[in-house]
Amino acid sequence: MRLPIGLRIGSSAFLAAWCFIAAFPIFWIAVMSFKEPVDSFASNPLHVVFGPSTLESGKGLSILDIVVGIAALYAIFKFSTSRLPALVDRYSPFGLRVAGWAVAAAAVGLISVVALFGVLPPVLSAVEGVLGPLGRPVIGLTAEHYEAVWVKHEFYRNFLNSIYVTSGVVVVSLTVGTLAGYGLARSGSNLAFWILVVALVFRALPHSVLVAGYLPFFIGSAEILEPLLGESAPTLYGQPLAVIAVLVSINQPFTIWMLRSFFQNIPAELDEAARVDGCTHFQAFRWVIMPVMWPGVITTGLFSFLLAYNDFLVTSLLLDASNQTMVPAIAGFFNRETTTTDQVEAVAAAVSITAPLFLLVMVFQRQIVSGLTAGAVKG
Repeated sequence: MRLPIGLRIGSSAFLAAWCFIAAFPIFWIAVMSFKEPVDSFASNPLHVVFGPSTLESGKGLSILDIVVGIAALYAIFKFSTSRLPALVDRYSPFGLRVAGWAVAAAAVGLISVVALFGVLPPVLSAVEGVLGPLGRPVIGLTAEHYEAVWVKHEFYRNFLNSIYVTSGVVVVSLTVGTLAGYGLARSGSNLAFWILVVALVFRALPHSVLVAGYLPFFIGSAEILEPLLGESAPTLYGQPLAVIAVLVSINQPFTIWMLRSFFQNIPAELDEAARVDGCTHFQAFRWVIMPVMWPGVITTGLFSFLLAYNDFLVTSLLLDASNQTMVPAIAGFFNRETTTTDQVEAVAAAVSITAPLFLLVMVFQRQIVSGLTAGAVKG
């Protein structure tokens, strides 16, 4: 039953070529972001990779830096994929595994940044002075563009805004989606079917239509809410809460459909057994169904995160400059009248936005694969 050797070679070559085509742009802009502008935009690709002008200015990596850096990245990857899941399961408060995973991912990201950019550089610089040729830079590299983006241009504010918006969207979407998905999965009425159809139609609407529908309320929210909140009634236009409301509206139908499919893969006999043991419907949902639903919840939460994290249209239309998230802020970097240095800083900002996504997938890879392949339960 094995495939012919020619077909295996052909399919492997096609897969390798496709992976190269997909990954090359990310790799290339990442390399550009660590070079001086003259190297970043050089016509010779080898100058972009090795950065001779950057190296001449005294900014580069030695053989020791490369070896230690690769070892550190490998150690972080192995810890995140092997040891971290067990630690989260052991130390997370009972029933709060999602919160445990969120704290663990944030801790791994923070420790990685501090170790790679705060601790290792001064230690290696001190060691390289006594190593002779091994301590001399061989590849041009500088992190000054990232420092300019995050410190000079205060890109961390846009990062915090993105975390605020994405966290709100994920929490609300999953809270409503799990309850609605469970109810619709266990309901046998025709009403449940039509609710799902209406949700699907709502999900198909262009995002601009939803923004236009919400916009008058957001602009006049102070007058609308004044009878309830008094003079302290806020104007929602330009605030992250407005974006969260719109993105939840966009994402909720998809979340309900996806979680409903996961719940349908869980035998209804589990609910019945819990009810026989004295649980209420909600207790059966909370203590029996949800523990076997985590792969599905994490997979759905990842899609919700990506929707909010990568959104441009809604955030650019509803947020003011002080509350802007990272994606529209990066567009602002590219739209400015720029020098070549500013353009490299824009590339560095674009690369920065991908780091949390890689960390997220690396930490949750087992749950994502389990959720996508097995639904919510095994066997």
